[in-house]
Amino acid sequence: MITGGTSGIGRACALEFGRAGASVVITGRDAAKLAATAAELTAAGIQHRTVQGDVGVLADANRAVADTIAAFGRLDVLINNAGLSMRAKFADVDVKVLEQLMQTNFFGTVYTTKAALPHLLASKGTIVGISSIAGYRGLPGRTGYSASKFAMNGFLEALRTELLPLGVNVLTAAPGFTASNIRHTALLANGQTQNDTPRDEGKMMTSEEVAQHLRRAVEQRQRTLVLTGQGKLTVFLNKWLPGLTDKLVLNNFRKEEGDF
Repeated sequence: MITGGTSGIGRACALEFGRAGASVVITGRDAAKLAATAAELTAAGIQHRTVQGDVGVLADANRAVADTIAAFGRLDVLINNAGLSMRAKFADVDVKVLEQLMQTNFFGTVYTTKAALPHLLASKGTIVGISSIAGYRGLPGRTGYSASKFAMNGFLEALRTELLPLGVNVLTAAPGFTASNIRHTALLANGQTQNDTPRDEGKMMTSEEVAQHLRRAVEQRQRTLVLTGQGKLTVFLNKWLPGLTDKLVLNNFRKEEGDF
């Protein structure tokens, strides 16, 4: 089951895991995008179901899991992928934007995982959280996004520890900057979508590459996955040279986005 499965990493995971033999359930808010992704899965010969709903709404998260079990009778892998980003200085942003990010990115993961847990305990399966380098290192202009991903990381780490004796694996994946639509749908200070990207998407790891790494990590029951050289370097430097990393991160965002 993949939340936010209609575009970017979620869509790529649906195709990657499906081609590897999995039956796939994807969720999403947009009926047209669900239908388009379903058509791709059908063309690839992948057994699948779609569930329309918002992970940030508890009833929708519960229904998505219930529909998954009704369709296939079991759940082996949950990929918490649905997410929103933002691009605005904290001084300028409406706090409702931060609430919206927390509701989708953090509580969406909590709601879906809570509903799925009994079934994952039964299958001794895997819970995946698609986090971010922003969950290891706060990024300027992304205060709400970083907060939601730090919260996700803490939740998943605590849950992993609880589930150690019970045979359920918990994987926290931080893809780094990935070519996807997340920057196009990022929220601005007033809550409107950005509908653009300030970065060169062509230089980033593709969603398809991320999905391949994720599939292997799930198969190997890894606990963490940090992708891209820039991502790994950022996590390393932030741990050992945090003061220097503050300056490097700020300079990088000034150079690439120009408004810091």
